[in-house]
Amino acid sequence: MFSRTKTRLPSADEALPGRAERWVRLAARHRVLDAPVVTDEVPEGLEVAIFGLGCFWGAEEIYWQMPGVWSTSVGYAGGSTPNPSYEEVCSGMTGHTEAVRIVFDPEVVGYDRLVRTFFEVHDPTQGMRQGNDVGTQYRSAIYTTTPEQAEVAERLTKVYAEELARRGLGQVTTEIAPAPAYYYAEDGHQQYLAMHPYGYRCHANTGVPFPADA
Repeated sequence: MFSRTKTRLPSADEALPGRAERWVRLAARHRVLDAPVVTDEVPEGLEVAIFGLGCFWGAEEIYWQMPGVWSTSVGYAGGSTPNPSYEEVCSGMTGHTEAVRIVFDPEVVGYDRLVRTFFEVHDPTQGMRQGNDVGTQYRSAIYTTTPEQAEVAERLTKVYAEELARRGLGQVTTEIAPAPAYYYAEDGHQQYLAMHPYGYRCHANTGVPFPADA
């Protein structure tokens, strides 16, 4: 059986204490896109999207390949522990999910396209897991950064859930919430598959494409 600790979100009182300040040291430039990795200040005209869709190595690779994406990073979001380490997140005692943060040009790639891709490359019905990866850090999540993103996320999630129901498949468990604090993961996780091209990937087309007329 799966460990209850790994599949139950801890309360804020139970969560690990973490750290008061950012402690990770990251490369200055993205290994693929040659943009900044740390994008606390986003250039004018660009937007930020944050998704949790299982192991963040493959999730980041999917998004950095999309036209209109300026920069990506991986990190931790949705939990209670400030500035956690990867080991702490994997313990199940931070409440964070592994996340990919995408800085994109909405004139080139719309937020709706990012959300559609999100649903098509992972299984949003599995709760606290993704395939063989089990734990709260693998849960499905959309963290929105504008009211417009929230409207799109809610609308397209409903459309995709109806498509799954039509096919007799599971219910969507994706968490949708305003973007919480995002903590950058350690440098060895950033653009991991650019450094390790034969590394672990868990994402693939789920076999349920987004309805074409949505």
